[in-house]
Amino acid sequence: MAAAGGWRAASRRRARVAADGSSVLRRLREARDDLLGSGFWAASAGAVRGPLGQAGGGAARPSRCVCYGLGRFCSCPAARHQLAFLLLLLEELPVPRSQCFLFDPAFSEQELAVLGELGLRVLPDNEEGKHRVHESATLFYMIHCGKALYNNLLWSNWSIGALSKMVIIGNSFKGIEERLLSRILERDYSYIAKVLKGTEEIAFPTHPQYMDTFNDTSIHWFPLQKLKELSSEVWEFLEEPTYHECDELEIIRKEDKVNLCSPTAVES
Repeated sequence: MAAAGGWRAASRRRARVAADGSSVLRRLREARDDLLGSGFWAASAGAVRGPLGQAGGGAARPSRCVCYGLGRFCSCPAARHQLAFLLLLLEELPVPRSQCFLFDPAFSEQELAVLGELGLRVLPDNEEGKHRVHESATLFYMIHCGKALYNNLLWSNWSIGALSKMVIIGNSFKGIEERLLSRILERDYSYIAKVLKGTEEIAFPTHPQYMDTFNDTSIHWFPLQKLKELSSEVWEFLEEPTYHECDELEIIRKEDKVNLCSPTAVES
């Protein structure tokens, strides 16, 4: 009897997750329609399309995508619009959904199920941003991620060949430079500091409906010629970032405990 009761409870739980997942998928479609109807998607797609269509100094057209820090999109409208934007972006490039990999330590069971329904893939481990592109041109979609995540990503791909295969959509590197004292930037986020002169950046358009959702967002790429013009000393220092002196580390480490406390229902 106890086993049967446990089976029924598990079945009810799966049914609830499935029902909630359908509700989230409906809200994602609504978020997509909002983006398309507002004109924000068309303007932003133009900003992304620009560097990909350039000859010579343009970005490599990505064949895969990695998304970090999306957040709790089942309960957060901003995160849901960011996910809807990502799905539109995959269609635009085009990158198959099976070649889009996501990770956020805060994803709930329900969110993992929804991502599976969408045909997206979840990375099994917390890489702390240290994802190597190898031979594949890769888009990194990292809206509102912590500075350490960008810094780790750059470190793990610290070569002319690898960086030239990367496109990053995330917090403006120029904005990071403007907001931080130069000594702090060079001490704590040295790879961001070193790559600035090898970076091209285009800011996303501003839109009153998405001021909080995509504020301070830019597309970044690293033209081969600009990287080659950096001094040889830039490439010689390859120490892995540790952040021992960093006062506010905006990253969830592998060993950090995350309170998932998945809600039983999502908001309307």
